[in-house]
Amino acid sequence: MITFFEICFEISGAVCVFLLSQLYVIKMCVVKLWASAFGGEIKSISAKYSGSQLLQKKYKELEKSVRVEEIDGMKVVKNLSKKMEEMFRKKKEAIRRLVEAAEEAHLQHEENPELQYEYFNAVLINEVDEEGNNVELGGEFVLEPNEHFNNLSVNLSLSVVQVPTNMYNKDPAIVNGVYWSEALNKVFVDNFEKDPSLIWQYFGSAKGFFRQYPGVKWHPDEHGVIAFDCRNRKWYIQAATSPKDVVILVDVSGSMKGLRLTIARQTVSSILDTLGDDDFFNIIAYNQEIHYVEPCLNGTLVRADRNNKAHFREHLDKLFAKGIGLLGDALTEAFTILSDFNQTGHGSVCSQAIMLVTDGATQMYDDVFAKFNWPDRKVRIFPYLIGRESAFADNMKWMACANKGYFSQISTLADVQENVMRYLHVMSRPKVIDHEHDTVWTEAYMDSTGSIIKGPSLMTTVAMPVFSTKNETVSLCGILLGVVGTDIPLQELMKIIPKHLLGIHGYAFAITNNGYILTHPDLRPLYQKGQKRRKPNYSSVDLSEVEWEDKDDFLRNAMVNRKTGTFSMEVKKTVDKGKRLLKMHNDYYYTEVKGTPFSVGVALSRGHGKFFFRGNVSVEAGLHDLEQPDVALADEWTYCNTDEYYEHRSLSQIQAIKLYLTGRKPLIKCDRELIQEVLFDAVVTAPLEAYWTGLALNKSENSDKGVEIAYLGTRTGLSRTNLFVVQEDLSNQDFLTAEDKEGVFNADHFPLWYKRAAEQVPGTFVYSIPFGGNENKSVVLASTAIQLLDDRKSPIVASVGIQMNLNFFQRKFWTASRQCAALDGKCTISCDNEDIKCYLIDNNGFILVTEDYSQTGEFFGEVEAAVMTKLLLIGSFKRINLYDYQALCREYAGSSDSGHCLSHPFSIVKWLLTELVMFLLEFNLYSWWHVDLSVKGQGKTMLVPCDTEYPAFVSERTIKETTGNIDCEGCVRSFVIQQIPSSNLFMVVVDNKCDCSSTLPVSMDPIEIMYILVKLKFQKDRKRPESCHPFHPEENAMECGGAAGLSAPLTGALLSLLATLFTR
Repeated sequence: MITFFEICFEISGAVCVFLLSQLYVIKMCVVKLWASAFGGEIKSISAKYSGSQLLQKKYKELEKSVRVEEIDGMKVVKNLSKKMEEMFRKKKEAIRRLVEAAEEAHLQHEENPELQYEYFNAVLINEVDEEGNNVELGGEFVLEPNEHFNNLSVNLSLSVVQVPTNMYNKDPAIVNGVYWSEALNKVFVDNFEKDPSLIWQYFGSAKGFFRQYPGVKWHPDEHGVIAFDCRNRKWYIQAATSPKDVVILVDVSGSMKGLRLTIARQTVSSILDTLGDDDFFNIIAYNQEIHYVEPCLNGTLVRADRNNKAHFREHLDKLFAKGIGLLGDALTEAFTILSDFNQTGHGSVCSQAIMLVTDGATQMYDDVFAKFNWPDRKVRIFPYLIGRESAFADNMKWMACANKGYFSQISTLADVQENVMRYLHVMSRPKVIDHEHDTVWTEAYMDSTGSIIKGPSLMTTVAMPVFSTKNETVSLCGILLGVVGTDIPLQELMKIIPKHLLGIHGYAFAITNNGYILTHPDLRPLYQKGQKRRKPNYSSVDLSEVEWEDKDDFLRNAMVNRKTGTFSMEVKKTVDKGKRLLKMHNDYYYTEVKGTPFSVGVALSRGHGKFFFRGNVSVEAGLHDLEQPDVALADEWTYCNTDEYYEHRSLSQIQAIKLYLTGRKPLIKCDRELIQEVLFDAVVTAPLEAYWTGLALNKSENSDKGVEIAYLGTRTGLSRTNLFVVQEDLSNQDFLTAEDKEGVFNADHFPLWYKRAAEQVPGTFVYSIPFGGNENKSVVLASTAIQLLDDRKSPIVASVGIQMNLNFFQRKFWTASRQCAALDGKCTISCDNEDIKCYLIDNNGFILVTEDYSQTGEFFGEVEAAVMTKLLLIGSFKRINLYDYQALCREYAGSSDSGHCLSHPFSIVKWLLTELVMFLLEFNLYSWWHVDLSVKGQGKTMLVPCDTEYPAFVSERTIKETTGNIDCEGCVRSFVIQQIPSSNLFMVVVDNKCDCSSTLPVSMDPIEIMYILVKLKFQKDRKRPESCHPFHPEENAMECGGAAGLSAPLTGALLSLLATLFTR
């Protein structure tokens, strides 16, 4: 038995170390020889076929004529803010014109209860009866596919009207509203002509109908129902009312058993639907005791974001009825909460309301109101009488009338929605009387269809209320006619971001007044890319959840408070589906977007990311090289604005640049600076076309077709590609196509191969196997960065690379591993030997080459746990913990966390209910046709939002080679790790004589972070909307309910009370 020892001796001038375990010897010098042979061979291939040396030479030749400039981040963000402000201003002007037209049309209209008017009903258009005749309200309506509207068939001359299924199409109030609002058609068309970037424009009526332009056909669901009601949408609610603090009181006394409690739950849920991110709430259930629905949140209010509302909905299902109801105690608790919370300054600091859901009140509780609410009546009371009995209607209506509220009786589930909505019009009265046309902007939400090609897209809505201007209505109770709005795809914002100035790792982002992300490259709103399934909380992702290294929320809070400034911090950015890590230092610049509740920021990475270069070539030379067939420009970058004029919309960006440079009219608007630089890049990179063509034509080169594609990209978004094999023979057909999102330039990031190459030592290649399906595992990508100057201030001007067939790449490795220094050529050791295992891994620990092909692409720590553990221990690799606050975790369907207050801040109601709530809360014009109600979970599990912690692994650059020994239950196992020269790769040779399978795998699996309520209760900084209209002295409080009139004694008591209050 040979015991462990070390022997050192000289071979060819190098020290060779023998590591003897029990029966076998691994020579470090041999491994170094293999690594050197493979590294030299693979770099030679990569450099030759990519043309990296030629391109570096071409940029060097022009070095003296190129001017390097440091990017002024503050100037960039301020210019971006101005462009966003101008874009939003145009949308705001469009809806203001709609407001003016609507109010004028209503002013000129006289209500006619006998009016008969045929209009285009969105559901009935182009429908025919059994005899082939157009159905009523459904005449012939011309529809044509339009690319600007995601290829939907639309009518650009007319709008259509949608009426909720539960409303009568020919109700006189509907018909009159539809009639006078026809005047909006001309304004819709004029707006679109003035601003061709506009998409959907609409008017949501307080009567319930919805007028939409351009006209498009709506389709009911499989039950023949369209539940869409514009008055439920956030843009409508935000525009109609001011921010509010709300306490919901739910009667759970014994009389509420059965159907009444079911109706009560639905009523509370519908009230929650009407609350938005600027509102605050809590729910109290009462009988002879006070029960907070969420016991851990007693005595306070929480923001009405989607997560909080979903959590409270879960608790509604746990309510049960018993005992007697002491309403006086519940009212006292509600008033106390509202008063105390208002004094903290954390709530809306605007309107306040108590929603009372009960089957009756035996008295009027005037003593409670006198103590807490009179004479100012700042808290409105909205009683909802559950059930058909009217014995207590007088008392409850009196409460509403005496406290500027509104009384409703709800007898069935079908009555819930319409009755709940009435309180919004009462809350809107002060704003209507003040005639304040406040502009509101929603948070980002998902257009669930998007384009067939581009997929779902995020958007925001700008909306404005429409009031009656008739003299007899202004001074009474104020009449809200409805709300107008238009959608703004956030892709439009991406088009104005100067990506070439932000650099390889730089990006722009924007947030709302609540700190929620409007746009950010790390926002992941979908369950999986390419799917339409939205995460339940996608629209309320906070900036602190993606810029999580800012532990003190300095950046977030400064932007929420609309400040202008800078901030710096070390960041850890993941790429390649979150499996690889890039560490860098970011400088942030931020400012407000005037006229909106948004703030915008840009992030620039220090080093090469802070510098840009300017070169100059003739227009003729630049255009000549730009128009070559191997050239493409970043599809989502804006070199020229092709949206402004209809005749420009079919132009490619290269065609638009040519039009711009030749000066033909109508003149097209372009980024002159960017075009100058892209022409420069076209000229400098042009020699590679001939170089690659020469290689492809040389039959002696690449005879085994191991190299398949050569490609390059420049900082201006220009790319060139060359195929060395025919398209059909490509091992990975998706690479460099629109399907390969991370491999191409897009609106918010550079290609992955460009980003990774930029962080390697200049002159080295970075190799990787793409993550994905089996097809991706069949290739190896190699890329290197082209640096303009030989110093730290040099920008990375380009990156070049190749795609190789994996089998070709692996053959080169196995061939190199059979070499040795023996004079007779007989090697005593090679990777073919059964006593050792050889691996080729990258700097993040992923396997590129191994004897077991199925392990290709796997993480080394899951295959060789003992070796990876030792590498981490000796510092060859580092483990870095990361956090994902947009993660999804599997949860058993039907599981419930009843053992404690809250196991997770983002726990949600079961998916189907959540998706329904999302649909009711937000509006997008396609969602009714394409809403996805498929079951999320497979088997007994479902995906739910969660927070996770997960590791990433990176090699230590300073350690090029090392050896190690592992004690596996008394058996000593040795290994050698050696860096492959000029690459990010490492060869690992492991003694195969010991069984170390008992070592736990080094896993990359995420671990869910569990909380105890802290996040739900903690309120982050927010900026309140500037406008607030809580009450108005001229408001007519007698318009306070829909039940039969009050009895004479109660009417007298109320009038007496009101007279007393007004004289105080």
